Amino acid sequence: MESQVKKNSTRKGALAPEVAPRQELPSRVLRRFRVVFNAVKTHFRQVEKGAGIGGAQLWALGVVKESPGIGMNDLARAMDVHQSTASNLVKTLAERELISVTKAGSDRRTVALRISPAGRKVLRTAPGPFTGVLPDALASLDATTLSRLDKDLGKLIAVLEADERAANVPLGQL
Repeated sequence: MESQVKKNSTRKGALAPEVAPRQELPSRVLRRFRVVFNAVKTHFRQVEKGAGIGGAQLWALGVVKESPGIGMNDLARAMDVHQSTASNLVKTLAERELISVTKAGSDRRTVALRISPAGRKVLRTAPGPFTGVLPDALASLDATTLSRLDKDLGKLIAVLEADERAANVPLGQL
């Protein structure tokens, strides 16, 4: 009987190191995602509290400040969002009189965006970075790390069977 107990405890002990890490690793990675998402969420809350506008709006406002006269397509490209998303952001910023939108050139669809004094005031009160904490953090990583993240997140997206059209929606609008 004693040898039977010893055998079972040995078998359990042998399995434990293999099973525990396999179960622990997904949980640890999940916790890391939570940390990232919570950092982003906290930043967006601070932006809304400090500046009174959403994170994506703040980013757009910052881009317009840095590139006076920028057009809608260039704004969308700078933010890596769809043109319709940039257009919606601009509409909101213009309604709040944080930017001015003027027709540019002979094509009446082309616009030039400029920050207003009220927009400058918002930027002065807003916590940075204007691009958001995640884009800012990613920009600070080396190419090797970014390539590895890109590849690994691509695998995760495939397993999730996620809709990749969401790639061009700013996190602040999710």
